[in-house]
Amino acid sequence: MADQRMLVIVEDDEPFARTLRRSFERRGYRVEVAHDPEELSDLLGRFRPGYAVVDLKLGNASGLACVQTLRASDAAMRIVVLTGFASIATAVEAIKLGASYYLAKPSNTDDIEAAFDRAEGNVDAPLDARPSSIKTVEWEHIHQTLVETGFNISETARRLGMHRRTLARKLEKRQIR
Repeated sequence: MADQRMLVIVEDDEPFARTLRRSFERRGYRVEVAHDPEELSDLLGRFRPGYAVVDLKLGNASGLACVQTLRASDAAMRIVVLTGFASIATAVEAIKLGASYYLAKPSNTDDIEAAFDRAEGNVDAPLDARPSSIKTVEWEHIHQTLVETGFNISETARRLGMHRRTLARKLEKRQIR
């Protein structure tokens, strides 16, 4: 079994990865950072973490592939997916692929560490009786299509039947980097 205090961070935003790394190291974790799926695969050949923090969008790659790779390397690993543009579709996929928890950014080290400890669901979680807004439904549809196309903007716009620039403007409003 992997050392319970070893953590891998898969994040393409280097300043954010550096900040997370320092914060977890201060808490006693041994931390390694990968910036893309290929780097993660190389890292797992020499490092066996018990915990992982994975950004959902890694440049042009999807963090979901990293979740699958991490789960395959250790079925007991606690994996938290972070994203700046959360959607129901990607949350469901992340959990199906083996993530333990899914957090929307901004999330801090306390949030992530608390998510590592949440081994089971909460049956007392409040059920939101409010229906989704049109904007939320539109965003979730856009995001699901982005995931299906591997975050290819041109192909996503084509499938949604909208101009590429219109889609780009919508994505800018959601601050996707």
